[in-house]
Amino acid sequence: MAETRTMPTVAHVFNVVGFAGSLRRGSYNRALLRAATELAPPALHIVIHELDGIPLYNGDIEAAGTPPSVVQLRDAVRQADGLLIATPEYNHGVPGVLKNTIDWLSRPPRHSALNGKVAALMGATPGTLGTARAQSQLRQAFVFTNTYALLQPEVLVSHAHEKFDADGRLGHQATRDVLATFLHGFTDLIALHVLGDLAGRSARQALANAH
Repeated sequence: MAETRTMPTVAHVFNVVGFAGSLRRGSYNRALLRAATELAPPALHIVIHELDGIPLYNGDIEAAGTPPSVVQLRDAVRQADGLLIATPEYNHGVPGVLKNTIDWLSRPPRHSALNGKVAALMGATPGTLGTARAQSQLRQAFVFTNTYALLQPEVLVSHAHEKFDADGRLGHQATRDVLATFLHGFTDLIALHVLGDLAGRSARQALANAH
């Protein structure tokens, strides 16, 4: 039986917020995000956001008023159709700057910008496992935030120093091919979620009008 794929048309352009869990200027994950903007299909528009202005989460600060940098990122994520995260892996886990950002975005619980959001995870590292453990930890956090993360294909870029050139460009063709396939899958997932939700709303409205 032939596989049926959601095929978004160019008329549907999905807006995606992207950020990397590293503040380092020469970060492989920031470079991976740039490669994603280069290889994204026409139906996917990725805007990269920086995390260096996000303060450490503190409930006292939140109670006094959410910092403007957090409000700006939170609003961007809430308005976007999807979220693309490039994560390093530090000590077998998620780097602090990224976990801190997720903690801010998860507020308030059950009504956060991450609730019901479609996300995709990728990562690059000089090591051998391609940030698999960090991505797994993020998926666990997304259970609580009710965030739908793309399952396959996975983008686990190992030996990143051999795949990016001195200017930060991803030159390894096999990795570029995997990334392109991943972005098409992400687009399909967003289309299924966004367009399916619109169809569901229309159907519910039609039923309501019928009664």
